Amino acid sequence: MQLVLLSTIFTTLLLTANITAVKIVAVGSDGIDAGILAYPFTFLISDVISEVYGRRTTTKIIWFGFLANVIMISLIFLAGSMPPAIFWYEQESYDRILGSVPRIVAASMLAYIISQNHDVIAFEMWRNLTHGKFLWLRNSASTIVSQGVDTIIFVLVAFAGTYSNSAIWNMIWITYIFKITIAVADTPLVYLIVYLTRKSHQPLATPH
Repeated sequence: MQLVLLSTIFTTLLLTANITAVKIVAVGSDGIDAGILAYPFTFLISDVISEVYGRRTTTKIIWFGFLANVIMISLIFLAGSMPPAIFWYEQESYDRILGSVPRIVAASMLAYIISQNHDVIAFEMWRNLTHGKFLWLRNSASTIVSQGVDTIIFVLVAFAGTYSNSAIWNMIWITYIFKITIAVADTPLVYLIVYLTRKSHQPLATPH
């Protein structure tokens, strides 16, 4: 039950991030995509799943999230290509807002697969090096590097040619700072979720 809940939260955060990333929010005179509100927490959840259920289970959930993205982008495209009702005048708004989602999702999917798999591998590496201790170090060390990889790939693929080069690099820099701040600040939450999950954890199958 706990794994189902964590997987649901992970996928919800992922899909929400891809849709809200269409909006660029102001940070001083610069901007970052609004997906920043949800996406960094996918790394928190994946680290919790890795800690409690292991690398193999986490990798499966990452690929399930990828499939969820494929389904979402396909349905958005299908809905956009269908003829609108004669009394509905919002097709242009739909195309302008959700029509940009496919590029956002394509960028996100590429960044997601590379960075999330890196995060799982790095988390496992740090677990072996620390002999299962120092969860705060494993969470932060794996996530900080993975978030850098994710941010560079996503922003370049999603927004290159849309904004000036200076705006793009400012977006990368500001987004990355925001993400690593969350990665460090969410450490107590990681400990709490791991504790609660382990406390009520039941084996996925009865061993024979």
